[in-house]
Amino acid sequence: MSTRTVLVSGASRGIGRAIAVRLARSGWRVYGGVRTDAASQDLAAESEMITPVELDVTVPAHLEALDRLLPPQLDALVNNAGVAVAGPLETLSRDDMHRQLDVNLVGPLALTRGVLPRLRRARGRVVFVSSINGRVSFPFTGIYNASKYATEAVADCLRVELRPFGVQVGLVEPGVIDTDPWHEMDRTLDDLEAGLAPEHRELYAPHFAGERRLIEKIHQNAKPPEQVAVAVERQLDRPRMRPRTLVGGDARAILGAKALLPSRALDAVWAGGIGV
Repeated sequence: MSTRTVLVSGASRGIGRAIAVRLARSGWRVYGGVRTDAASQDLAAESEMITPVELDVTVPAHLEALDRLLPPQLDALVNNAGVAVAGPLETLSRDDMHRQLDVNLVGPLALTRGVLPRLRRARGRVVFVSSINGRVSFPFTGIYNASKYATEAVADCLRVELRPFGVQVGLVEPGVIDTDPWHEMDRTLDDLEAGLAPEHRELYAPHFAGERRLIEKIHQNAKPPEQVAVAVERQLDRPRMRPRTLVGGDARAILGAKALLPSRALDAVWAGGIGV
């Protein structure tokens, strides 16, 4: 059998890196999207099966360059690149919103479109790394939630549109994963609060205080990135991909609560979580 090939975006660290390393160790030829030379060297050192490629999904030149960097056929694409723009929706700038949607939605969709001819030739697969935030919306992450809800809509659409070509599409939906942003969350919240206009800082002070308490509790149960990598590998190995795969007991519990509770009751749960 020939070696299977996969492109993983956002492979510099965290979930993307875990996916790239696991697939390489399972015999995949991995093209890992990175944004810096240092990240490229670091990722390449993990395995001779990993080829780093410069890839910021919001930069058209990087997407165009993939034509000369990737093989003629691609067995899989893992859309993992993403950022999380946090803060009360009222306080977000237009630039904040555009950045969130460019990185998490527009960029991955442009990348998918760019490599589809290669995926068609291989009758390949596309995995979108979404989040439980793609099915349940939480306070303080509204625009991030919106980007993940949209990711789910795009994946559902592509799953049907690409079906005649033998290209399968699926989602992986993690709960809280122990990645760098969680370790930096206290500083992130400090910076967000300090950057607010004085009137917003006063209005949302209780929200910030509650969010700090909640994050401390949530992070205690965070799962390692390798659990997401396992879920992605299983999606790629199944004879038939699942439309959605949840990762983590917290993700399952949250989705269960959404199914059981009326919207107003769920609102009260989230409000109580941050103490407002």
